Order: sequence, then C-alpha cells, then structure tokens
Amino acid sequence: MRWEDQRRSDNVEDRRGMKVRGGMGGGLGIGTIVIVLIVSWLTGANPLTLFQMAGGLSGGGPQAPAEQGQMGAPTGDPQAEFAAVVLASTEDAWSRVFQQAGERYQPPTLVLFNDAVASACGTNSSAVGPFYCPADQKVYIDLGFFHELDQRFGAPGDFAQAYVVAHEVGHHLQTLLGVSEKVMAARQRASEVDGNRLSVMQELQADCFAGVWGHHANQKNLLQAGDVEEGLRAAAAIGDDMMQKRAQGRVSPESWTHGSSEQRVTWLRRGLTEGTIDACDTFGQASRR
Repeated sequence: MRWEDQRRSDNVEDRRGMKVRGGMGGGLGIGTIVIVLIVSWLTGANPLTLFQMAGGLSGGGPQAPAEQGQMGAPTGDPQAEFAAVVLASTEDAWSRVFQQAGERYQPPTLVLFNDAVASACGTNSSAVGPFYCPADQKVYIDLGFFHELDQRFGAPGDFAQAYVVAHEVGHHLQTLLGVSEKVMAARQRASEVDGNRLSVMQELQADCFAGVWGHHANQKNLLQAGDVEEGLRAAAAIGDDMMQKRAQGRVSPESWTHGSSEQRVTWLRRGLTEGTIDACDTFGQASRR
C-alpha cells in the first residue's frame, strides 16, 4: 500500500503502557477467562459473546469508566501511523458514501492497547483479538495482532493488516445503520444455532464493508500490485473452518460465528468489486436460499 505520505486520522487513542483498573473481564476470575478463551479457540465461537454469557461484558452491571489515553498516533511508530492512515482512509471513503446518501458519517475512535483494555463493553485481554464496542463506538486493537496475522495465520502484508482495521470499522457501520441492534434483538429470540447463523451473516457483512473501503482506496491509488491478494489471503486464514481445523482437526459448521474461509473471501471480494453498501446484503442473500 502507498500509505507513507497519506493523511493520518486524529481519531486515535493510544493507551499502550496503561494499566487496566479492576482486573480482567469485568470481575471474571482468571480461571474463567482461560476457559472462555479455550472454548473460543476449540469451537470458533466469538470470545466476546462467550464473555457476555459469562457475565464479563455489558449487562453484568455498570462498567468503570475507561481511562483516557493520548490522542493521535505517535510519530516515529510505523505500525501506529499505518493504523492511523488506514483509519483516515476509511473516514474518507465512508464520508463520501454517506454524503451521497444525504447523510453525515460519524467515524469511530481507534484505541491502541497492549495486554488488556477497558471499554464500555467490559475489560478484555489482547487474546480476544481486535474488536469493536458499539456502546462507545470505538475499535480496539493490540498492534501485536499484526505479528500474529503474519506468523501464526500465514497472512503477511500491509493490506492484510488494513483489512483487519477496515473489518472492525465495518462493525461500526452496522451500528450506524441499525444492523447491530436488529441482530442483537433477533439473537435474543433465536436458538444457539440460529444465533450463530446471524453472527456469521453480521461478520460477513463487515467483511464486505471492508471490501467496499478497499474499492474506494483503490480508486485513490492507495493499493499496489498484490494488495488485494494479501487481503483475500487474510480473510481465508481466519475463516472458522480453518481455525477449527488448526485447533481440533475437524470442522463444526453449526458453531461457526464468523463464516468459512470461502464465505469470507467471497464477501470481501464482492465489496472490493462492487464498492457499494447495497452489495453487502448478507442477510438478504441468506433468506433467499
């Protein structure tokens, strides 16, 4: 990606090096946290959902306010600056899309942390991976995940990293569009299997939204040869089927929460190709099957 000379977003909060008050998981014991992470790894279930079920996220009482970190990506930190450039690019892309629809885009804040972080959705370890909290409209990421993406999942490259940020911003889009609220209400009425299907559709839509951002970034000449392939490789590497094969040697589709490698690649590619929100109706596609 051609990112070095691009605008950096000011909507970045650096909390790296800050200690989290109140311990992990909003009061969960360390043993419970370890069990939740193991279950997530073995089943492919979303760890945020599991923490919520265990009482570790919002719904278990009011959360202590998170401490405010330094605003703006620190200069001289290539990874933080890169994340700030990607965030700025999503701001530009989605502002144009919303403006064309007669609406105003409200961008999220990107919070950088290491080890653990407190959010309006509770306190989480970096082992949860990047996540978006709709309650405070912030994206949280431990930049060490980029190393994991390369070394553990075999998906190197700056566009692969950008895809991760854009996917989480995609969840912010779902909050602004009312999708997240509808899915949450539907999941409360659904069985576990049907709830997982809804989660898959939501995650695939966020993949497609990441592709829409990539489409606009390409129009701004930010992408280079091989970038799209990096993103598609990353989407395939973190499909539920691939994660389950690594963890348990078998695949359990009924427990998927993010979608298979093929599904994630398909929807990311669709967003990249078509470049519109309308192309990302994963829920409508599922209802027509």
